[in-house]
Amino acid sequence: MAHLIPHKVPILIVGGGASGYFAALQAAESVPGHQIHIVEKGSQVLTKVRISGGGRCNVTHACFEPRELASHYPRGQKELLGPFHQWQSSDTVSWFMDRGITLKTEPDGRMFPVTDLSSTIVDCLENEAKSKGIRIHTQKEVVNLLPEDSGHWQVQFKNDCTIRAHQCLWAGGGMQSRQAIRMMEAIGHQVISPIPSLFTFQINDRLIEGLQGLSIEEVSSHLPWCDIQSRGPLLLTHWGLSGPAILKLSSWAAREIHDREGPFHCHIHWIPSVGQPSENLRHYAGTNGKKYVSNAVPFRLPKRLWHRMLERCKVPADTPWNQLKPRKLEALVDCLTHTVFKVDGKSRHKEEFVTCGGIDLQDIQPKTMESRQIPGLYFAGEALNVDAETGGFNFQAAWTTGHLAGSAMARRWLSEHP
Repeated sequence: MAHLIPHKVPILIVGGGASGYFAALQAAESVPGHQIHIVEKGSQVLTKVRISGGGRCNVTHACFEPRELASHYPRGQKELLGPFHQWQSSDTVSWFMDRGITLKTEPDGRMFPVTDLSSTIVDCLENEAKSKGIRIHTQKEVVNLLPEDSGHWQVQFKNDCTIRAHQCLWAGGGMQSRQAIRMMEAIGHQVISPIPSLFTFQINDRLIEGLQGLSIEEVSSHLPWCDIQSRGPLLLTHWGLSGPAILKLSSWAAREIHDREGPFHCHIHWIPSVGQPSENLRHYAGTNGKKYVSNAVPFRLPKRLWHRMLERCKVPADTPWNQLKPRKLEALVDCLTHTVFKVDGKSRHKEEFVTCGGIDLQDIQPKTMESRQIPGLYFAGEALNVDAETGGFNFQAAWTTGHLAGSAMARRWLSEHP
């Protein structure tokens, strides 16, 4: 049901994503009876929650120590440590559990609802908002924020409608629109230019051509030109490389890759857990003597990938292991430990629309998410210069910053309206 926005509201939240929604719920918990309004420029709220994790919603990550949790954030690692001591993954798990939603932990630490349906999380959040009387307004785009001398805010919408808000939270997602950046700069905030943070690598290389869908349990990925590396599962796709090993690497090297402006090289170590690869491969050759190199595949590698490695090293498929010459064996070791790919481009990861950049964290009070420049204005979620590795960490930052902002706005309202 659509609602008209009243001319004056106690708390206005711009952005109906995870952080804005959670902030509204926290504020409503403390100030029942005072209408809280969420305005969303899109046609529906909680869009990313609906599509994340392939429609399962990667709610958070099973990382329950604040310092370790903060270590998964390339931007915000230091500044999030305090906030995570106030609200971290275990608090998120408990919050949903208290509302009848059980989360499960997968082997890699990602946490999903046991239903494997994002609608479970969306329904929970929407039911909470309805029970607390939170008003939702979609297709309402804010085009200007003007602080008043009284400390209140004039909020102008695209249709020229203007309202007054006692307090305002900006949770409008990544600062990708020039208009949003100009608006923030006009009221005195430094905006760090937003760029993609989680993306896959576009690669045209015979070694992986046609092998889409193959996955390798663990590889080490390395960008030697900026000395940034990552480790984790790798997925071969029709356009190149993906999976946690690449997504995490892209997150940590987002700025360096963006500044490079062109192709770059990525090194892959296919067997990083194998100590002394040369000795191990020689031992494997000795124990598999008369077997063909194409049939006896070492190190639990996918057979089709191994065949491509043989092809690259010009080793005939019908070569018995005990007839493999030392120089060919060393060529295979080099391919296994040091494959160099030319990366021609990057593609946005389909389930993670994440940017790095946004409101400079130096401008934010870490305990409240309130602006240091202008009292009564708060920020949460991707609007901040905070981003994380894939795996639920970005949602956790949204829950944490939303919780702190919503709680702080409620406290401020109560202190001024005892």
